[in-house]
Amino acid sequence: MSRAFVKEPDGDAVGDDTPELPISPHANHVTQRGYLLLTDELSALAAQRQALIDHDDPMKTQLERFAIERRQRYVITRLESAIVATCDGASPDTVEFGCRVHVVDDDDTEANYIIVGEDEADPGAGLISWTSPIARILMRCEVGDTPLWRRPKGDTNLEILSIGWPKGG
Repeated sequence: MSRAFVKEPDGDAVGDDTPELPISPHANHVTQRGYLLLTDELSALAAQRQALIDHDDPMKTQLERFAIERRQRYVITRLESAIVATCDGASPDTVEFGCRVHVVDDDDTEANYIIVGEDEADPGAGLISWTSPIARILMRCEVGDTPLWRRPKGDTNLEILSIGWPKGG
């Protein structure tokens, strides 16, 4: 191919050809806490970007700025598409988005989960995405139900011990 048809940056310009962050195809359900986390992240990103712009040598920070701007575009898209869930204060009868669920498995291991949006999920902290396999089997269950959780290390039943809203709900 002739070099005449290849577009290259002029001089010292650095182009950003990194693809955009992928956006989930699922509805963007978020808790109130999740929405606040996204708005806080957007503010922090704006401050980071401004600090890079104010830096003495913008060429050294240009790729960092591109990464921050890419994340900003992702967060803005997520905020614009957010469906913020609110709890009415009444104790839920069935597991739904935003609920805290206390379960016990076949090995008598107890766990607490809070069903949250995809961006808020942190399985190690018990915050599970509403799109995760475990959340999908828990949704619409009631206290006393024992749904089967098919997992890679072996199937187990989860008995629903209690359902409620997390503190600060």
